[in-house]
Amino acid sequence: MAIARYGLAVDRRGRRDNSGADQQTADFLNIVAFGRDGEFAEKYLHKGMRILVEGHIQTGSYTNKDGVKVNTTDIVVERHEFVDSKSSPSSASSDQFIPAPGASSPAGSDGGDGFMNIPDGIDEELPFN
Repeated sequence: MAIARYGLAVDRRGRRDNSGADQQTADFLNIVAFGRDGEFAEKYLHKGMRILVEGHIQTGSYTNKDGVKVNTTDIVVERHEFVDSKSSPSSASSDQFIPAPGASSPAGSDGGDGFMNIPDGIDEELPFN
């Protein structure tokens, strides 16, 4: 079984510095992907890419070689996919958009123009007007 481990930087906004401007910091999460998701991560993910990750938190612990107990927190991938398309300037890769294994578009498919097709009658389901 393929296993991929990588770090994911997640921007945190909202803090203000002395000049009143938003200060951007990042949290670094440990990600673990198994099976096909692990193979996908190895083949397609590169440093600087923007991705969407869905998963669950898993905690654990071990005793290191110095006899100190170390607690761990990982995000175990249930699904991940690209956020940017091939033509996006913030994408670090020249690869074409490729959805992750099992990734689906719940609201419809891409009509070829970069926009998702929205089904009729969805207005009643939206939480805002």
